[in-house]
Amino acid sequence: MTRTLRIHVDHDRCVGNAMCTTFAPDVFTLNDERQSEARNPAGSTVERVLEAAENCPMSAITVEDAETGERLFPGSPPVAEIAGAGRR
Repeated sequence: MTRTLRIHVDHDRCVGNAMCTTFAPDVFTLNDERQSEARNPAGSTVERVLEAAENCPMSAITVEDAETGERLFPGSPPVAEIAGAGRR
């Protein structure tokens, strides 16, 4: 079964480096402000979309499974890390 993806680009973080368009050019494009937009989430494989998100230097791309809401990138921090966040 093919996953349907929900891709969000945080324009407060995106600086228009265009790495995403290099890894998944059929998914991402730059808008008039030279910021990335996911115009066609089904335009490439899940692997290529995740590779594009992983290579964003500003970590501006979030990828989720549109059916389940599961976050594919970035992953959630380990539970131990969350539990210990308040202790320093």
